[in-house]
Amino acid sequence: MAEVSIIDSITTCLSSPVYDMVCKTGFDLKDNYDINSILSQDGEVYWKTIAEYLCYSESDQSVDYQRCVRLLGPMCQAVHLHLLSLTKDQFAVQYVSWFQWTNFPQLFLEIFDALQSLQLTAISLSLMKLTSCLERALGDVFLLIGKGCPFLLRDLLSSQELSEIFGPSVMDLLRVFIGSPNGLNLRNILWHGFASPQEIPPKYCSTLLLLTAGLGQLLESYLQKTKFTLTHRPSVTFTNLDELDIFPDINHEALSVAQELLKKSGFVLKIMLPFWEAAITEFRLQRYAESVMLLLPQLETGLRKVFITVNKCAKRLLTAEHSALYTTFDEILARQLEDEQINQLPPFLGEPTMEFLWDFLNHQEGPRVRDHLSHGEFNLQKFPKEIAHQILAFSIVLLLRFVGEEVLSVFKENATIKALIGCADSYRSHFHPVSRLKKQVLDCEKSISAWNQLPVVPEEQIQEVTRLDSSLETNDCQAMIIEIFSELQRHMPWRPYVFNHLLENPTTENWSQLLSELCGLSVRTLYCPRSVLEVLTILRKISRQCLLVSDQVIAITEIRYQQWRSKTLRSRQRQNYVRMLNSIKFLSPVLLLILLLISLELVNVHGVCEKHTSEYQWYLKFLKSILQYTENLVTYTSLEKNKWDEALDLTQNILIKIRAFSQKNHTLMHLSKHYPNKATL
Repeated sequence: MAEVSIIDSITTCLSSPVYDMVCKTGFDLKDNYDINSILSQDGEVYWKTIAEYLCYSESDQSVDYQRCVRLLGPMCQAVHLHLLSLTKDQFAVQYVSWFQWTNFPQLFLEIFDALQSLQLTAISLSLMKLTSCLERALGDVFLLIGKGCPFLLRDLLSSQELSEIFGPSVMDLLRVFIGSPNGLNLRNILWHGFASPQEIPPKYCSTLLLLTAGLGQLLESYLQKTKFTLTHRPSVTFTNLDELDIFPDINHEALSVAQELLKKSGFVLKIMLPFWEAAITEFRLQRYAESVMLLLPQLETGLRKVFITVNKCAKRLLTAEHSALYTTFDEILARQLEDEQINQLPPFLGEPTMEFLWDFLNHQEGPRVRDHLSHGEFNLQKFPKEIAHQILAFSIVLLLRFVGEEVLSVFKENATIKALIGCADSYRSHFHPVSRLKKQVLDCEKSISAWNQLPVVPEEQIQEVTRLDSSLETNDCQAMIIEIFSELQRHMPWRPYVFNHLLENPTTENWSQLLSELCGLSVRTLYCPRSVLEVLTILRKISRQCLLVSDQVIAITEIRYQQWRSKTLRSRQRQNYVRMLNSIKFLSPVLLLILLLISLELVNVHGVCEKHTSEYQWYLKFLKSILQYTENLVTYTSLEKNKWDEALDLTQNILIKIRAFSQKNHTLMHLSKHYPNKATL
């Protein structure tokens, strides 16, 4: 990483125009500003007076951001000095009620404390928290009269809905501070790791704090006039935190190692060191949301530093102008650069590192930590330790990647650090569609295996009610199942299984082992082509429907058994119950057949790229026919429908299709070149 050291002495990540806008323009005028001209004795914000400092271009009446920042500079300083003159009790009495609309009024008392502390890192963190909370609250207000809240802050602030509620000049003023790359753009330069602590003027944090209270005042008037009620969207919560348990616990010793690494790792820009140190401190204090809020922008900054080095594009370290591209996580983690050249960062970092980043930041079913945090979707007080722990552990591993060999060898002697490195090196995606499909298949198999424990009515009692002979259709289905299983056996990537035994005992451990081994095979996940993702989507829908069928069978069987025991079933219901018991004897091997087919297609899913367009469309049509079958099966096996004879007819038809498609060698497993003839293994 020799080239990385070239930029170690950099003093700012802000381009010259952005630096001037944030650090100089608002300080040009030295006028003394009377706080009473914009603030009443009771704390009411005089928006009309503030709006007089807004400037517009003569040509198109767009906001002239440079002039606005220059004129508003003295006002911001006056606001800052005014807040510093208040005690916390005075601030609380005067303003807390006006922060209720944000749903987190306590947050603004913490921001007031940070301003009083005069610690630049704490003020920058407060500004990040303020802007994310403000964005979430503004989205709630938008939904008073609008639908589909915009995802991006700049679109939200430009919306007609908010302009109607707060007034156009108020929204223009907010865009001067946040939401426009032409203005101060405080939110983005902090959240994307461009601004160092010393580059954020505290007066802008103070001003946004006051303006947030002023928005609460405007909103109260609007709600009184319209009789609307503001409803807050629920916070995002993490589920299945056990899936995120990747790294071993970080103990005190590991945190001390991390602090030592900060000054020795080439991953850290010296001007950003206070943010890193604060992140570790916050973690020690069990303020996990704050720790992650500080870490994520610095991960982006460090990766941007590596990105511009390996791709030889040094200018992209700095913030771009509004007309050019910011180098953010989206570009850093992409497969190609803007000019369609291959991004050299993924091969440099390696797949495990890239998989972790995609899992925690990008995949839709992953935690998407940065998106949720930056858009104010988390309750900061309930942010899980597990997420903070994983992000910090991963950060420590990255720090280690950019130290000298001698330093690395010393740190590797620490057992915890050695374990962290081992976990990082072996990481495999948890939230890519491939990984989620594997989990679905195993969950479904587990559900079907529970059929073996279902309560069964004694045979003699069934015969007392009705005698239903096995139909020819059932025999035909069983014969086709055996035939298809035998065909699939030839495409197993290891020793053949005794499928007849599996058919006779579909809930034995053999099935679990078979599907577990298939799902344990490595399937490439990074940068999957669109055709692969489309196939995965359909396969996931199929497995989801199979699970629904299995869960329904379990629920209905238990209900009907209890009704049978209590003698509350009518004659027709008893006969239907018997049909169900007969049906599920062949239904479980059919569902397991589909799971096996899904697993084998998943192992070979990248083979879909070899298909011509017409073959690809035909293949999708085949998968969709299986999906249609499983969807109909969900309907027919529901407690409301109970159409078991119809389910048998459906099953016979889909088995015919599967057999015909497989015999023509059109499945992906037939295209596999990774294994020799499986029947000979």
